[in-house]
Amino acid sequence: MAKFPFQIAGTSVLCCISMLQLHPPSHRYEMTLDSAGLILGSTFLGRDERFQKFLFPAKSQGTLGAFTSFGYLLFQFMSGVKMDTGMIRKTGPKALAIGVLNLVVPLVAGGIAMLANRSYNPNNAYIGDQIRRQRNRYGILVAQSMTAFPVIALLLKDLKILNTELGRLAMSSGLITHLLQVAITSVNTIWFSNLKNKQDYNQTLDSFLCMALVILIIFIIRPALLWVVQQTPKGRPVNDLYIFFVILLCFVSGVFSYYLDVGVLFGPFIVGLAIPEGPPLGSALVDKLDTFSSGVLLPTFITLVTLRTSLSALAINKSSIVSIVLMVVPFASKIIVCSLVARYCKMPLNDSIALGLIMSIKGVVDLATYSFIRDQGIIDQTTFALLVISTAAIAMFVPSMVQLLYDPSRKYASYQKRNIMHSRHGGKLPILACIHSSDNIVATIKLLDASTPTVENPIVVHALHLIELRGRASPIFISHQVHKRTDISYSENVIHAFKQFERNNWGSVAVQAFTAISPRNLMHEDICTLALDVLASLIIVPFHRKWGIDGSVESEDQCLRMVNRNVLDRAPCSVGILVDRGHLGRSGSMTLSVKAHFVAVIFLGGKDDQEALTLAKRMTRNENVNLTVMRYISKGRDGSDMEDDMNDMKVLYDFKQNRVGQGNVTYIEKVVNDCPELVQLVRSMADQYDLILVGRRYNKESTLTRGLEEWSEVPEIGVIGDLLASSDVRRRASVLVVQQQLTTY
Repeated sequence: MAKFPFQIAGTSVLCCISMLQLHPPSHRYEMTLDSAGLILGSTFLGRDERFQKFLFPAKSQGTLGAFTSFGYLLFQFMSGVKMDTGMIRKTGPKALAIGVLNLVVPLVAGGIAMLANRSYNPNNAYIGDQIRRQRNRYGILVAQSMTAFPVIALLLKDLKILNTELGRLAMSSGLITHLLQVAITSVNTIWFSNLKNKQDYNQTLDSFLCMALVILIIFIIRPALLWVVQQTPKGRPVNDLYIFFVILLCFVSGVFSYYLDVGVLFGPFIVGLAIPEGPPLGSALVDKLDTFSSGVLLPTFITLVTLRTSLSALAINKSSIVSIVLMVVPFASKIIVCSLVARYCKMPLNDSIALGLIMSIKGVVDLATYSFIRDQGIIDQTTFALLVISTAAIAMFVPSMVQLLYDPSRKYASYQKRNIMHSRHGGKLPILACIHSSDNIVATIKLLDASTPTVENPIVVHALHLIELRGRASPIFISHQVHKRTDISYSENVIHAFKQFERNNWGSVAVQAFTAISPRNLMHEDICTLALDVLASLIIVPFHRKWGIDGSVESEDQCLRMVNRNVLDRAPCSVGILVDRGHLGRSGSMTLSVKAHFVAVIFLGGKDDQEALTLAKRMTRNENVNLTVMRYISKGRDGSDMEDDMNDMKVLYDFKQNRVGQGNVTYIEKVVNDCPELVQLVRSMADQYDLILVGRRYNKESTLTRGLEEWSEVPEIGVIGDLLASSDVRRRASVLVVQQQLTTY
């Protein structure tokens, strides 16, 4: 494919400096429906020779070809960087079986189909025509039997199922398939090069040098890159000099592997695999190169490849029909074998078919393969056009079918009540505490400590450290109970803090630590999945705003806000959003101090308020917690649901009977005339208490709050929570907005 190694190397050196200053865009080019449209559009535009000459003059073909080949080289290098080869050691027999059979079965089935159609040869056909026909069919079989890991990763990312159970299985299986076919292709290339070349001595030397290149990368280059990672201070970026050296090494390995007749892409891909994935080195390379390669060069590469497609070469004849059959058989066999293996492993039928479709996806890697074997004369122009059109069709068909078959949110449907009010775990309260940064640790632990764990009523804390996926394609989920060694250094402070909390409350608190590395827009999947697995009754997530010492808003994380909204919509249990105004989180101590803490509950009625009051009841066991329950009653008819009213009375009666009268508990009822009076009362509380518990009041209307929704800055935390978390309220009170489990079946 790449016939301009020196042009590529020269272009790469000129582009290195500019790429070091690039930053990742908000929307990156991805090979699914958008690129399918690009393939079809450029294919049909390619029929107009005047358009081609205007857009790509003949004089620019060589330079543009080298430029786009350089872009695909970078794409393959970045694919190697993002691959986590350590995933292979963690894959189970299911992923291994799917990955191997996904390559072997299509080759066998396609080979049988090719042999069955071998009889189609006119008696008067020349031997050369017969050889070309067989070579053409062999090219179709090999190209259609392959599945590229980068294309699977992009598809799963587009569908937002990258870190679901189905997505993790597809990633593991796709990685095995990809590495297996890379190994087979490399051996096949070297073998046939030896057969073609009569100078056995020179070709044997090239084979030896190719093995030496792989050994050099594995045993010298990778240890050197690991040394670079170790020399980089924690939390600091890698020196740009090292980045430039790695990029230059990528291009040098491409030129070297090109002259060894193993393809210009072999060296860069192996170098990419040798780079430690994730931060600081892998993520730095992705940040600096992905914009240029995926956003500029790769679309140009796809456009040029598809513009070479001549639809006029298409013809309906027996040879074309045989070619179509050889395309359909490997595609169908991939879907069937992967679905059968998944079904044998007791996966649901719809999920099994969805997995088979994912494992049969085609994309940019396949287009590059078609272009390469066309340039080598393995396939003709007609077959090339058929393959390009089939790739566009598959890229449109597969995502739509996967979305139709697989609904990742349905697994969160709970068949039992998982909330604080109905907790039935022998007195234990399972809580999932989510940590995004070190700023969340102290406030979360103080809130957990305020829930007053005792030996009779302990809490089980599942601490989940959420880290953004950067510099790798595969999400990672680590249980630190299974992996005793801390695999990720930047989770140590989270683990240490929660383990210290466990030691300070020995016998009444049990802590389990987890780390999840995934894209920001998919973090809610990790949260909800873990909550479902550990049977959590409450999820605690931090608010997306961070306040400064003076009470002003210091920063807002809109990605974190979207995570919280998705958790609220899909959580299999109750959810609490912790709005830390600094009073809970700025003390150096991880537990409540001897000084009394003042906690309030604002009770207007409804399931969410009942859940908040139930949590507050646990806090009253701590003598250092002074609890005030403020119940605001509308002067007119509230229009509340009769069932909710009865439940409100039941919960309040139980609270007054068992808690009111203790020295640290106060219950106040107040009749409120209208909405402005309620706003004034709520805001006046913001400087009297350290922590205020409120219900989110999901889908709950009241005459007291009617109209406030239009003025809410953050509607997802409810009108009362929004009043207390408003940016113009510079008070000390932190807020916990509680939503009771939404749906049970």
